[in-house]
Amino acid sequence: MRRVTKALWVLALCTELASVSAQGGHEGPAGGEGWSRFRGPNGHGVSSSTGLPVTFGEKENVVWRAAVPMGHSSPVVFGDAVYLTAAEGEKLLTIRLDRATGKEVWRAVSPRTRTTKVDGRNGPASPTAAVDRDVVVVFFPDFGMVAYGHDGKERWRLALGPFDNLYGMGASPVIHDGRVFLPCDQNRNSYLLAVDKATGKELWRVKRPWAKSGHCTPIFWTPKEGETQLVLPGSFYLDGYDPKTGERIWWVSGLSFEMKSTPVLHEGIVYINGYGSPLNNVGNQIVMPTFEESLRTQDANKDGFISKPEMPATRATGWFGFVDLDGDKKLGKAEWRYLRDALASKNGTLAIRAGGKGDMTEKNVIWTYHRSIPQLPSPLLYGGVLYMLNDQSGFITLLDPKTGKVIERGRLKEASDDYYASPVAADGKIYFVGLSGLITVLKKGGQLEPVAKVSKIGEGCYSTPAIVGNRIFIRTNDTLFCFGKKEGPGGR
Repeated sequence: MRRVTKALWVLALCTELASVSAQGGHEGPAGGEGWSRFRGPNGHGVSSSTGLPVTFGEKENVVWRAAVPMGHSSPVVFGDAVYLTAAEGEKLLTIRLDRATGKEVWRAVSPRTRTTKVDGRNGPASPTAAVDRDVVVVFFPDFGMVAYGHDGKERWRLALGPFDNLYGMGASPVIHDGRVFLPCDQNRNSYLLAVDKATGKELWRVKRPWAKSGHCTPIFWTPKEGETQLVLPGSFYLDGYDPKTGERIWWVSGLSFEMKSTPVLHEGIVYINGYGSPLNNVGNQIVMPTFEESLRTQDANKDGFISKPEMPATRATGWFGFVDLDGDKKLGKAEWRYLRDALASKNGTLAIRAGGKGDMTEKNVIWTYHRSIPQLPSPLLYGGVLYMLNDQSGFITLLDPKTGKVIERGRLKEASDDYYASPVAADGKIYFVGLSGLITVLKKGGQLEPVAKVSKIGEGCYSTPAIVGNRIFIRTNDTLFCFGKKEGPGGR
């Protein structure tokens, strides 16, 4: 029996490796086999799976459903296992489920050294696990990183933080070439971290002082000639790093001051969207005076700082608490510069050619687009179309990835909802999951007409689905669903 089980696991693993290869893993490491990191292979959100359903329900096309504790992290799949993180009371949990049945195999409790107050849309178990043949690595902002073996035994732990992010931390770890990488962008002291996968020993830590408010998870890019690079968006910049040393090799400016989505890569082109606020819509920006000018005209008590009552009367007055990075209720020169730069930045989607040396802004930006930009959902490139799903009301924009020209714009039919999950694709279909459990499926090729009626499951869908084999794994507030196409009435 054990030999049969092992043979089935190996077969599943080989199938997943083939899936990775079919998705263009030559451009960069696929982030592990199967769907083993946030948004699957290299963060693309695309699987080569076939035979997937297009209708869903509490019972419709349900292979299994499992009750799970609360968490916003996305499920990841490796071999015969499904992994997710969760919070139950004061416990921070890593849970392994059986991929075929949904039965819980083990759960491990991570240390919790603090309880951080975060934005209501976030939570203590938002970052997604990263998995490979050897380890399951999780990041809990209320402690740090912990690694487990596939047997559930702890391999190592690394305390990090406390962190200072207005919304709470959200970036997920990724694994490549024996290293685990974790971006820690926050109000102050932002950095990118690399640790040894086997021991958790810190290998390097590079500062990212320009990055203030962000939740982006890295991807990887391998040039035709040269070594693989780690590509990471942050406030104002897209950066390319040497994974071995942490050297910042190249960068491109022009991104929003707030970056939350994960980029996608195709044929050496990086596509990324960023949204800060309505004041960052093109034509709606505010030009603030320099810090020196503000001191001359606004610093009533002559202390060399700008307090909230001393702020100029503009639409940006409400930003004071956001840019008061050290919380001392006054703005110094560096904080004022951040305010000016943040207000000057533009909401937008950019197509950026990867590579080069130093500042590549003038050479590498191919096109930009500035309408109805998503804040949370990451872009999806599938079937020659770039999909951008707005957070609110299910508004979607379809772009030509080569030119940035609009193919189609509109709302998902009968799916007006808030959207936190990023779209995913496979089997010639694109899947969108709304916060209230609405699921819309579009056919690839630039059409907005759903291929079937809009489905509804549960409530509170914050996490991005995983697609492996002919199964789709979707997490709600209290349930992990495994959907598969069933023959007969009600199965599509």
